[in-house]
Amino acid sequence: MSTFLHQRQPLHLLSDPYPISPRSTTNSQRPLSIFNRTGLIVLLSVLVVLGVLFPWIGMSQGLFSNPKISIKQWRNYSLQDAVSFVAKDGTVIVCAVSQPYLPFLSNWLISITRQKHQDKVLVIAEDYATLYKVNEKWPGHAVLIPPAPDSQTAHKFGSQGFFNFTSRRPRHLLHILELGYNVMYNDVDMVWLADPFPYLEGNHDVYFTDDMAMVKPLEHSHDLPAPGKKGRTYICSCMIFLRPTIGAKLVMNKWIEELEAQPWSKAKKANDQPAFNWALNKTAGQVDLFLLPQAAFPTGGLYFKNQAWVQETKGKHVIIHNNYITGFEKKIKRFRDFGLWLVDHHALESPLGRL
Repeated sequence: MSTFLHQRQPLHLLSDPYPISPRSTTNSQRPLSIFNRTGLIVLLSVLVVLGVLFPWIGMSQGLFSNPKISIKQWRNYSLQDAVSFVAKDGTVIVCAVSQPYLPFLSNWLISITRQKHQDKVLVIAEDYATLYKVNEKWPGHAVLIPPAPDSQTAHKFGSQGFFNFTSRRPRHLLHILELGYNVMYNDVDMVWLADPFPYLEGNHDVYFTDDMAMVKPLEHSHDLPAPGKKGRTYICSCMIFLRPTIGAKLVMNKWIEELEAQPWSKAKKANDQPAFNWALNKTAGQVDLFLLPQAAFPTGGLYFKNQAWVQETKGKHVIIHNNYITGFEKKIKRFRDFGLWLVDHHALESPLGRL
C-alpha cells in the first residue's frame, strides 16, 4: 500500500497529441481508417494503454478520491505504510486519539501547522470513527493498530479504558523505532508556541519533560531528576522524543514490562506515566537521557498557575501542556482563558478543516 500513497502526481499518458510515429510527406494527407491494418494496430495500442496503465492511476488515487474504497483500504493501512508516507527527514510526530478528542487534535494541529511541521504528523486512531474521519479530511495521516479499544471509555481518566488506551503507547513507539525513524510523541491537549526541534540538541536516546510544577533555575541540569517521595521521578509521558537507538528501544521495552507488572484494577487505577518513570529510573545507567528545559516545556501546573513565572520567562515557551486538570470542558475553558483554544477562530488552519 505504501507504493500507492507515494504516487501523488498524475501520469500524463497522452502528453503527445500525436502518439503515432511522425508522418512522412507521402502519406500525411491519407485518412487513417480503423479498418485497415495500421488503424487496427493503433486502436489495439490505445486499448493496451487504457487497460494496463489506467488501473495503476486508479489505485494510486483511489485511497484519496473514493470514500467507499477508502473505508476498506484504511482498515488494511499498516503502521509501516503510514510512517513511510508521513515521515520527513527520518522523523515522524505521533499522537494517539479517540473520537471524543478530535477537537483537541484539531487545536494541536493548528499550532503545529503554524510551525510548518504538520506534514510529518501521524495520528494513531484508537477507534474506526477517528481513522475514517481523519483520513477523509487528510488522507494517509491516520492509522489504526488493532485491536481498537472501546472509544466510549478510553477518554475517561482513571478508567480501565483510559489505561488500555495509554498502555498501547510504548508498543507503537517501539515499532516506529524498529522501523528506523526518530519519533516525537505528544498528547493532543498541548499547543505549540514555537518550533521544538531546535531544542532536541545532541544525539541523546530519549528526550522528555519534567511534570513537577516547582520552578527550576533557567540553566538547570538536563540529567534525569532525583526520585521523589514515591521512589521514582515525575517525568511526563506526554512529550517524548526518541531516536532509533538501542538505548531508546531499551526504555520502551522496559516501559512495556512495567505496565504489564502494574495492571489496572479498581483498587489501583493505574495509568502509563508511573511505569514510564520506573522504566527511565531502571535504565538510567544504560541510556543517554536528556531533560528538556522547563522554561520551554512547562507543565500545566506551572504555566497556568504561576503567572509571575510566565512573565519572567516570556518568549521562552515552546510547548504548553494543558494538564493538572481533568475534563473536556475544563480543559477547553482554560485554553480559551489563555487564548490557546485556536479552533474557535482558526479552524481552517488545521489540515482537518472544520470538524
